[in-house]
Amino acid sequence: MIKCNRTARIRDLNDQYRRFRRGHGRTLVTSGIVAEGEAFVAKVLACVQAFEDFSPDNDPHLEHDFGALTIDGLRVFWKIDLYDPTLTAGSEDPADEAMTCRVLTVMLAEEY
Repeated sequence: MIKCNRTARIRDLNDQYRRFRRGHGRTLVTSGIVAEGEAFVAKVLACVQAFEDFSPDNDPHLEHDFGALTIDGLRVFWKIDLYDPTLTAGSEDPADEAMTCRVLTVMLAEEY
C-alpha cells in the first residue's frame, strides 16, 4: 500500500471508530471527565464523535488521531492510540483493521 493510501486508510479507520464505534477498539474516559457528571460525559462523547475541526496544527500526519475542544468552559483533549490486538504493543500495521485495536482516550487537558 503506498503511503497516501495507507494514511487515508488509517484516517478512515480512526474516523469510523471515533464517530461510530465501528471496528476493534476501546474508549476510555478519564476520572476528570467523569467527575463532571454523567450529563457532561455524554456531551463530551457526542462532541468527540462530531469533531471535524482538523488542521495541520492538530493533525500533522493526516490520521485524525487527536482533537482539542472546549466544552462548558473546560478544555478537552481526545486521542487515538493504535495497539496490537492484545494491547501489549503498538500495532504492526495500523492500516490493517485485524492487526489493530484503536484506543480512544478522552481527557481534560489538565490530565494530559
